[in-house]
Amino acid sequence: MGELFKAIRKSEGLAVDTNSTFTEVGDELADIFIYLCAIANRKGIRLEDAFRKKEEKNHQRIWKSI
Repeated sequence: MGELFKAIRKSEGLAVDTNSTFTEVGDELADIFIYLCAIANRKGIRLEDAFRKKEEKNHQRIWKSI
């Protein structure tokens, strides 16, 4: 996640640590997706089912502006 945020900051022209190395945002998102799939497989979780269930919960929530 940290590498993703660094790549996003760089791509948006925000200040970044000049000593850090950076890759593309898409590469970092792909890395996170690979890790996510590996965790889901290890835990026996079907990501599509989990996603749809969570979306339904979010749809039922009452969102307040702050």
